[in-house]
Amino acid sequence: MNNSRPDRKVPGLPARQAALRLLDAVCRRGETLDQAMPAATGRLSNPSDKALAHNIAANVLRWMTALDAMIDSATRNRLADDAKARMALRIALAQVLILETPQHAAIATALPLVHGGPRRLVHGVFSTVMRGIDNGKLKIPEYPEIPGETLDRWTHNWGEDTAAAACRAWAVPPPVDLSFREEQTAPALQGLSLASRHLRLTDPAPVTELPGFAEGDFWVQDLAASLPARLLGHGEGRTVLDLCAAPGGKSMQLAASGWRVVSVDSSEKRMIRYHENMTRTGLESETVIADLMRWESPELADAVLLDAPCSATGIFRRHPDVLHCIGARQIADRAEVQTGLLRRAAAWVKPGGLLVYAVCSLEPEEGEDQVTEFLAENSDYVIDPVASSELPEGIAPTADGTVRTLPGMLEEQGTLDGFFIARMRRKS
Repeated sequence: MNNSRPDRKVPGLPARQAALRLLDAVCRRGETLDQAMPAATGRLSNPSDKALAHNIAANVLRWMTALDAMIDSATRNRLADDAKARMALRIALAQVLILETPQHAAIATALPLVHGGPRRLVHGVFSTVMRGIDNGKLKIPEYPEIPGETLDRWTHNWGEDTAAAACRAWAVPPPVDLSFREEQTAPALQGLSLASRHLRLTDPAPVTELPGFAEGDFWVQDLAASLPARLLGHGEGRTVLDLCAAPGGKSMQLAASGWRVVSVDSSEKRMIRYHENMTRTGLESETVIADLMRWESPELADAVLLDAPCSATGIFRRHPDVLHCIGARQIADRAEVQTGLLRRAAAWVKPGGLLVYAVCSLEPEEGEDQVTEFLAENSDYVIDPVASSELPEGIAPTADGTVRTLPGMLEEQGTLDGFFIARMRRKS
């Protein structure tokens, strides 16, 4: 009997099918959610359906360890990790346990996901798990668990307290931080200011609907992501190269602080967003679309900011897919690229000028180790130590004058992304 026709009439099914495609792209092909979204949700015309598909997939990725433990407790023979039945069960359980979807709606939209497959098995496992929850034998943990390899690595590098803080931070999407073009913030916006030109929204609405957005008063930027540009201070007309600049958050900061900004990025697609941001805010910069390993700066700059491509494990709160795609091999590959970019960037700084190196990574191989090796090979550079007064309250420089933000910092205020930042000065 062909059930495809009635399945298509199940309310909400297209969004769940898109969520399944997103999860397949992340777990089987190693894509990020952002990379997978256009293809996976292309059949959805309603923006709210696209948002729902993303929300379901993101929560499955956050809570996958706990969801799999529940599924495995209800099966005699363990389902393969990439089995469609397991993925359908993850989607159904995440909806009920995390998104508070009614059980009947969750299973009604899960069964068609295994069309032609073991529907009876999926229904049976789902029902067994629900009974276990109802009678108290099963429960969702208070916080999701970071996937095993990453949790072990972070525990080794940063300690058990930080690893536990990462699990707590992963439980909910992060707050929305705004960076402002000028010192004063829009009076109609409610939030917590943790630094100059910063506001953490307490009741976030769609950003494009906030007062001041259309006028270009602000842009979305995590507090940690704003630190590299902050450490360059006021430009007073001096020249800064912003390398790997798209989508433009740091270029906007630098332009607003009086720098003459030359923004370089290799991605034409990402630079479209960059130009939209610069146009909306009315800030100015020069732009170059080029491969940094081939491009040569026509002049030495007073400062260079290299926010290098990295594993992005530091932004796991807003991108839970990262921790399912990144392992030791990917970290090593990115570290090799960073080494090459840092060497090139260093050649474009004037004597006496500043080089800021930053990565949104929680991996020492991409942060601390890069700078240690760079300084060992480049005797004309030294650390320009960051002072506590240059950082928001609750964030302190390390003993060697660099900056490392970790899970657990500013936890009461909503935490922040994981970053490593080093400010170095070229000797005169």
